[in-house]
Amino acid sequence: MIELELDGKKVEVAEGSMVMHAADKAGTYIPHFCYHKKLTIAANCRMCLVDIEKMPKPMPACATPVSQGMIVRTKSAKAITAQKSVMEFLLINHPLDCPICDQGGECLLQDLSVGYGASTSRYEEEKRVVFHKDAGPLVAMEEMTRCIHCTRCIRFGIEIGGVMELGMIHRGEHSEITTVKGGTIDSELSGNMIDLCPVGALTSKPFRYSARTWELSRRKSISPHDSTGANLTVQVKNNQVLRVVPLENEDVNECWIADRDRFSYEALNSDERLTSPMLKQGGDWKTVDWQTALEYVANGLVQIKAKHGPQGIGLLASPHSTLEELYLATALMRGLGSDNIDTRLRNAEFPAFEGVRYLGTSIASLSQLQRVLVVGSNLRKDHPLFAQRIRQSARTGCEVNAITSEALLAAPDAWAMPVAHAVLTAADAWPQALADVATAVAIEKGVAAPAAGNASDTARAIARSLLGGERKAILLGNAAAHHARASSLLALANWIGAQTGATVGYLTEATNTVGAQLVGASPNAAHAGLNAGQMLAGGLKAVLLLNNEPEFDSAAGATAKAALSQADMVVTLSPFKANMDFSDVLLPIAPFTETPGTFVNAEGRVQGFHAVVKPLGETRPAWKVLRVLANLLGLPGFEFESSQDVLQHLRGAQPAGATHVAAEKLSNATSAPIDLTATGAAPVVASIYQLDGLVRRAPSLQMTADALHAASQKGAAA
Repeated sequence: MIELELDGKKVEVAEGSMVMHAADKAGTYIPHFCYHKKLTIAANCRMCLVDIEKMPKPMPACATPVSQGMIVRTKSAKAITAQKSVMEFLLINHPLDCPICDQGGECLLQDLSVGYGASTSRYEEEKRVVFHKDAGPLVAMEEMTRCIHCTRCIRFGIEIGGVMELGMIHRGEHSEITTVKGGTIDSELSGNMIDLCPVGALTSKPFRYSARTWELSRRKSISPHDSTGANLTVQVKNNQVLRVVPLENEDVNECWIADRDRFSYEALNSDERLTSPMLKQGGDWKTVDWQTALEYVANGLVQIKAKHGPQGIGLLASPHSTLEELYLATALMRGLGSDNIDTRLRNAEFPAFEGVRYLGTSIASLSQLQRVLVVGSNLRKDHPLFAQRIRQSARTGCEVNAITSEALLAAPDAWAMPVAHAVLTAADAWPQALADVATAVAIEKGVAAPAAGNASDTARAIARSLLGGERKAILLGNAAAHHARASSLLALANWIGAQTGATVGYLTEATNTVGAQLVGASPNAAHAGLNAGQMLAGGLKAVLLLNNEPEFDSAAGATAKAALSQADMVVTLSPFKANMDFSDVLLPIAPFTETPGTFVNAEGRVQGFHAVVKPLGETRPAWKVLRVLANLLGLPGFEFESSQDVLQHLRGAQPAGATHVAAEKLSNATSAPIDLTATGAAPVVASIYQLDGLVRRAPSLQMTADALHAASQKGAAA
């Protein structure tokens, strides 16, 4: 540790730290624009100039290493004069458009100019003008004259996003930030550039001119999309969500969120929202009151149970639903005597769980890995924030290995990180490829292999990689979880993990995949219930669809429509006008912004949230709809007055303040035999902006390059 004096206070920091780090530790604010704690140091704005004893001129705090006995003054006349001079230069060409700037009220330049800017300008020459650029549907570059060339956006793209989509061209006063080759910003993390921009040069295109920052109320929430469980700040005006930004949580999402977390709110205000219960009568949809709709459903379930037995009733739930909703849905079905309930809509194999399958390690640890093997994942698109963490590991020397299909890793920037060794093969050959790695590990260690394999050069390279290093993980992606030989992949991964000392886990598809397992939202092996694949094949007389659209959210795809059309009654509980072709009842349930609830992320972290706006129209929280339906059916055990009551019931004896699922419940163990037989079927995985109903209905996300590419591929396949 090195001790220095900063504004008269003694501060100890690690060797190699900068003066800025010492100031942060001492709680002293030094004005800055280009410095950001998550990015490399550029030292190009010069706003952080400070007075350091024995140095002839002010030095940038962000780029000056500390030394023993150093004396730093951040508030001396010398430092303040230097900072004011820098501010004068920054404001020379800056347009005076604060009243109409979207960044007004949360602009760092605006704030610092109050303390360090002059009341008049000595500059009389012609000001520079930078023309706007079209960077795509998410990030607006309409006022690039405001840019102060801090290069935060450029560094973010290279270091965090993994793709250099912005760069600086020309020199001197002609310098400007622009998209590379005049293209668009297509990174799945691009919205973070908006947050990083300290002026109003990069702004949110969907939010643009919607409201001023001081008009917005700010409320905490959790992302309902992938399994990161990103912490959000939802900004609201007049009971309408107008913007979503990250809420910093170092253990989960750091200070970043993916674009689908940021922009999916557009769907909340779309014309596709379902705002009143509806019944189909004579082929036409009629709006009815809640009492009529729920009594219709309850009577229908009673009649179908009496005629066909409880096995004729089934429920398909989305793993994007809250813990409380999934528990009540499960309890409702089992109260009716049916075990036909499942959330594994895209799976091809449905083994009985021997524990709650999860990440196998903490999310934060992904940033410190030294070796990693990813199996069956389009890592960057399936899990943008996990990919970002693994990218940071790769930047510090982590060897990233992959077993996946060529389509998921063939492009040069597919994962936007260096991949040391990769086996690119068809999905049905992944078990054999993993068996080859296991064989190579067995040869290296002199033990028997768990399955017959061929230790190819690539398999040996992956094996040696996993046998090296200390912090390592084997991660099974969405395609591996949905695979027809998912249990075999897990068994092989567990064997390799045991031999190499690597943790083994699933990246897990949805925000509450872990929570769905916790509440038992899948058939109990002892009760012979139908799984999602069997239910979607047809044969059920009554089907309840909780927050999902089987045509888009299941492996059955378009064939699900025909199968469900055969049922006597299909009830859809959704925030949107969904499944109208084959449903008989539509019940409007609240999306995550209009209901309290709990999500359990990939690492088993339990995160609760509250409603941030009032339900739209006659929309009701799904937990309340399920409770009332159970009451109408006369089922016991549904005396809950709030979602907190449901959560408390689920927690049982677990301490109320517990932040994680009890460790004994989390396990990726499997006793399934290893089967290397090729199936010929590729696993069904949703593209990045087709994951759930919210992202599918967000107009701006559907205009991105990723969405358009997925649509073109789907059209070509059709």
